Amino acid sequence: MRYPQGGGLTAERQQFREELRLKTAEMFAQGEASSVIARDLRVSVRSVQRWRRMWDEGGPRALRSQGPASLPRLSEKQFAQLEAELAKGPAAHGWEDQRWTLSRVKTVIGRRFHLTYTVQGVRKLLVRNGWSCQVPARRAIERDDEAVAGWVKEVWPCAEDWRRPVEPGSSSRTKPDSP
Repeated sequence: MRYPQGGGLTAERQQFREELRLKTAEMFAQGEASSVIARDLRVSVRSVQRWRRMWDEGGPRALRSQGPASLPRLSEKQFAQLEAELAKGPAAHGWEDQRWTLSRVKTVIGRRFHLTYTVQGVRKLLVRNGWSCQVPARRAIERDDEAVAGWVKEVWPCAEDWRRPVEPGSSSRTKPDSP
């Protein structure tokens, strides 16, 4: 189960899920049917069937939590150092413009911590730690906001009037308005 913040289950939720699986192990030992277990514990039958296969192969120990899927490669302290590096700006790291891209952050991680990340891995790392994608507004330097506002008020309403009025019509081309 994934969440938009980019992480997996919290430690509390992981504990709850493990307890749920261990309850199913007790019910398996009593000979309960998968559909009954699923209904009682409010989980899918498919999950119960998967847990039953695991239980058949390894007993209740197989239903214990395996821990987090992966540990973060950057520690909290290292991520704080990365944030400090990013706060210095791209110019401090040799780029001319003031945009942080994922590939640039990847390069900084490689230089600073001697770790290789994929671009997607950098995105997940940043999102997991509360960063979000910021896309600059792309507007022409020559843009005149007053002229745009005037066009929206005066010209656009006239352009909208050119639409055909909605009236009941006929699907017949040869006999319009036939009864």
